[in-house]
Amino acid sequence: MEVEDSWKEALDSSEETSGDAEALLGSSAQNLSLQPPSPPEADAPPIRRSQPIVITVNRAKGVDSLSSSVPNPFPELCSPSKSPVLVGSFPPPTSNKHLIKVYGEDSHSRSVWVSRGATTREVCHMLVQTAHCSDQENWALLEVHPTLGLERCLEDHEVVLEVQATWALKSDTRFVFCKNYAKYEFFRKPMAFFPESMISDSADDNKGMTSSDLIQNLLVSGTCPEIQGFLQVKEPSRKSWKKVYFFLRRSGLYCSNKGSSKEPRHLQYVADLDDLNVFTVVNGRKLYGAPSDFTFSIKPTKNPPRLQDLKILSGDSEQTRTCWTSAFRLFKYGKQLQSNYQLSKAPPEAAKDVKQAKSEASLVAMDFSGKTGGRVIQNPVEAQSAEREEGQAWRRREALRSSLPNLNTAAKSSTAVHKSQPWFHGRVSRKETQRLIEKQGLVDGMFLIRESQQHAKCFVLSLCYKLKTKHYLVIPCEDDGRRYFTMDDGVTLFIDLLQLVEFHQINKGILPVCLKHPCVCVAL
Repeated sequence: MEVEDSWKEALDSSEETSGDAEALLGSSAQNLSLQPPSPPEADAPPIRRSQPIVITVNRAKGVDSLSSSVPNPFPELCSPSKSPVLVGSFPPPTSNKHLIKVYGEDSHSRSVWVSRGATTREVCHMLVQTAHCSDQENWALLEVHPTLGLERCLEDHEVVLEVQATWALKSDTRFVFCKNYAKYEFFRKPMAFFPESMISDSADDNKGMTSSDLIQNLLVSGTCPEIQGFLQVKEPSRKSWKKVYFFLRRSGLYCSNKGSSKEPRHLQYVADLDDLNVFTVVNGRKLYGAPSDFTFSIKPTKNPPRLQDLKILSGDSEQTRTCWTSAFRLFKYGKQLQSNYQLSKAPPEAAKDVKQAKSEASLVAMDFSGKTGGRVIQNPVEAQSAEREEGQAWRRREALRSSLPNLNTAAKSSTAVHKSQPWFHGRVSRKETQRLIEKQGLVDGMFLIRESQQHAKCFVLSLCYKLKTKHYLVIPCEDDGRRYFTMDDGVTLFIDLLQLVEFHQINKGILPVCLKHPCVCVAL
């Protein structure tokens, strides 16, 4: 009986459902009757409609948790907003930043984001802050082509991304961040860069013009006498070199096809200054068979560097090469170089803020030499003198303590204080030393100290003077059981290399010039 009752209830519910369906069909039929009937299709195949697949919320959450737990092997293919890797190195999506790679002199590189219009001066200032450099002056950005052996120092006003846009995509060209003391040295010592014999007196009003007049006349009036002289030029598609007389004028570079004749019918146009850059050639003897080590090259500005586009020239001395390369820069940029030089002397805003903060600090110079107690030193010159004397007195006390014959191992480590100095370069070779000094500018007083490779326990002081690198042997010696260093056979003794450098920064001694600019290798 119970089974029959359940069957009856099921039948009644099905009848109610069918009734509801008929009612719905009837209403839909009434709605359809208001529209014109469509013509019937004969033998139409049944329509198979796809059904949507519902994705549950739990499944979506499971995918997110899976992607966050499993490291992504291809993070560069993911958008920064969805990538599970850290994206702190990416710039904001709305910023107009571009990534460039800059190398240090230790061959290590750093990638930095720069704006589209960032100049060389701005990028150098950014790298100084990033690398925590001790000073902010004389830094430069080099454009280096290792395969071709070309190097040039970018001008401070040049836009870095515009320079990078002229490179080939698969080239090994790079930016190198380093010191360059000679970038504006011709403004300070023009006589060392422009010898009188290379200044032409083609015009009567330019006769007797000195090197200083050459630069001043160029910057003030925009006119300048031409630079002239013999250079060795590499003949195209050949290994031979030919000696040719060249003239550098405001209108461009010319050469004479008949000795040193300046007649217009003997002059041949070589290049336009506005469309070229001048590079220093590294290892020119090996790469191009140059007759000397003083080789440079001019290259079109906008084209990727190709061997067939290079005009390779060689001088007979470093002064000749420096004169030509500096004259190229002056003729091309003129007053812009003077503006860059004035900006280079002005300290950056960060340095101004630091100096102002130091001046407002509560620390003051004190003098405790009297019997009535200490007094505040008001005179700045006297304060600097007291600071210098205190530092020298401390150095003498430390030197006496560390030079005693019965010192322990910890005290001996103080004699190796030179290893932490920026001018000490360890076991670098003589050839590499000359390359480093040349790259950072052949200015008087640039120096470094290295370990001697020929004499055990000895050091070498490498010093630049008159565009040449000189090397002085530093020999260790003993006197009354104490160890000293000397460069003049024991006449002048120094307790360590730091004292030797500090002495020669004030006194020339046996050196031709005082030590001024340390050759520094910064690590990016």
